[in-house]
Amino acid sequence: MSEQAFDKLAPFIQKYIYTQDWTELRDVQVEACRIIFDTDAHLLIAAGTASGKTEAAFLPVLTLLHQNPSTTIGVLYISPIKALINDQFERLNDLLKEADIPVWHWHGDVSQTRKKQLIKDPKGILQITPESLESLLINKNTQLFRLFGDLRFIIIDEIHAFMGSERGCQILCQLARLSKFVKNPTRRIGLSATLGDYSLAEDWLRLGTETPVITPDIEGGQRKVNLAVEHFFVPPVETNDTDDLVISPYYRHIFDITKSRKSLIFANNRSDTESVIANLREIAETEGLPDIYHVHHGSISTSLREAAEDAMRDTIPSVTAATVTLELGIDLGQLERVIQLNAPFSVSSFLQRLGRSGRRGSAADMQFVCAEEELSTEESLPNQIPWQLLQSIAIIQLYLEERWIEPIKPVKYPFSLLYHQTMSILAAIEELSPAALAQQVLALPPFAAISKDDFRQLLRNLIGIDHIQQTEGDKLIIGLTGEKIVKNFHFYAVFSDTIEYAVRDESMEIGSILMPPPVGNCFALAGRTWEVLDSDAKTKTVFVKQAQGQAKISWHGGSSNIHTKVLERMRRVLVEESQYSYLQSNAKKRLNEARQLARFWEFERNNIVSLGSKTCCIFPWMGTVAYRTLERFLNLFGRESIDIKKIGSQAPYFMTVKLGKNGVEELGSEILAFGNKRITALDLVAVEEPLKMQKYDEFIPNNLLRKAFAFDCLDVGEVKKIISGW
Repeated sequence: MSEQAFDKLAPFIQKYIYTQDWTELRDVQVEACRIIFDTDAHLLIAAGTASGKTEAAFLPVLTLLHQNPSTTIGVLYISPIKALINDQFERLNDLLKEADIPVWHWHGDVSQTRKKQLIKDPKGILQITPESLESLLINKNTQLFRLFGDLRFIIIDEIHAFMGSERGCQILCQLARLSKFVKNPTRRIGLSATLGDYSLAEDWLRLGTETPVITPDIEGGQRKVNLAVEHFFVPPVETNDTDDLVISPYYRHIFDITKSRKSLIFANNRSDTESVIANLREIAETEGLPDIYHVHHGSISTSLREAAEDAMRDTIPSVTAATVTLELGIDLGQLERVIQLNAPFSVSSFLQRLGRSGRRGSAADMQFVCAEEELSTEESLPNQIPWQLLQSIAIIQLYLEERWIEPIKPVKYPFSLLYHQTMSILAAIEELSPAALAQQVLALPPFAAISKDDFRQLLRNLIGIDHIQQTEGDKLIIGLTGEKIVKNFHFYAVFSDTIEYAVRDESMEIGSILMPPPVGNCFALAGRTWEVLDSDAKTKTVFVKQAQGQAKISWHGGSSNIHTKVLERMRRVLVEESQYSYLQSNAKKRLNEARQLARFWEFERNNIVSLGSKTCCIFPWMGTVAYRTLERFLNLFGRESIDIKKIGSQAPYFMTVKLGKNGVEELGSEILAFGNKRITALDLVAVEEPLKMQKYDEFIPNNLLRKAFAFDCLDVGEVKKIISGW
């Protein structure tokens, strides 16, 4: 079968395969060739990291493009991040050296000269982000047929990063809008290494078309994986203002397991990437070792991020701490080890990060390092439980035992995106009647659940705040206030963007921060400490010089929804007797202590525990969405019925409830009664509650936001199902 697929490939691709010393095509590449060459279906390629997915998509597509060149852009490749586009751009250029198929990349860092060349002669492959595609749809609306009229294929990389998000819905809108300018139906190819339910991904990929999706059944080879989980108690975070370096066992362990290795450290927030690299760099300096340390996240300058990527591709040891910015499939060469600080939020994220190591035949190597603040003698019960350790074990076990990955729930009411696409279409076409605008917008696939009445209400609101104007001829145009929004380049993105201060020393830009400290104060960025020399509020620039010692910095964010199945497996970790071979000495000891605690408090059958002084602790063992729903029920209905005075939340692990005159039994009865009450999700959202969660929610009528929050952020049915088993 491999030989048959190889024989169908274009001669220049066959030559490339020989020069790369490939001995054969992989199964995923053979299957992709079969589907692309022999059917007219869309293709979903769901295979592990480093399995050859990118080549599986491009080899047959490029062959068809070579045999029958397109008269416009023939292939549109959409990526979630610029770095992945740059990486694929280099790989494709290497592949296409001897073929007359140009490759273009288009994002904010690409020069205008290069973009003008594409507009002048649109051919070949265009690699783009959703934001840049939105810009094209608006600003090149009259040229879209000339640019895309003969488009054949749309390749969407890392589709799991788009599904279930407003950005993914934006792509579906863009493809539907683009289809009006394409002569023949295009075929779609989706790529992902971390999909659980393939049918959900297939539904997403085909949305807005009548073409079926084929997902080849690829037998994944038994991949060797080395896992380790260790645990440390750490003191509360404080700035080290002394000259004496005190190395904590936590950082010493991370230093030792990354020493002389090419390692990638994943943290769940930017602050942790900064602190770990600052500490590792300081340890290396005291031991006279070279500085091989880098930081990679969204607030680091492009040049420093690229320097980190180049260092990871090099053959010599280097250590980079990153957030999700390096979770996706950028080629980092032969990475020896992945370190995970605390638990990732999902099994999907765990698999993405695990897949960064173990390429080219070697075993994947991932080590979890869980930290917990030192316990005081007066520590309350819920704070004595090592939540991050439990979550790490649960996530690992869910994959090892079941190969389970979180299903991705589609967004039902993306009203922020509805505003965005309404303004985008009106900006592109310039003038439309209300009926024509409604017809164009509501026909877009993500808005299937949005009624004409909802849209009419939105339009009235936008006219009222001058984002849209109604002309004397009853046409709609962008209003003066709306013009300021759509003409700003930030409009192209549907995700919120925080304007930060650029940080510069005398030679280069280092990155950006939210607010600069006063002159003379220090902060951490790129794993180093910087002293503020001056700041310019007008240009949003902070001027700094490098300083000694360590400093702190913090950013908002770093949280995500955790699935109920993860919490349920965490409970089983606590109450079962199983031993896990990957636990290191500290982690084993800490888990045993937690299990003793769980046995004493009978966690296997008790969801509510009295802490004394009229305070109870609820351990719901439910995911973030269900937890949020239960918390709202107690806040809105329980405060009066059972005299709840105060609710403390540590979502989704536990909540503490201060009661007036009642106790555990009454609280338990009230929660169990929830299952019998005719309560809808809308009942749990106050009428005047401010619900500005997405970028453009401030322009949406509040009753529409209530409906969106109730259906997309709460789940009454799941809570009732869970508590029925209490």
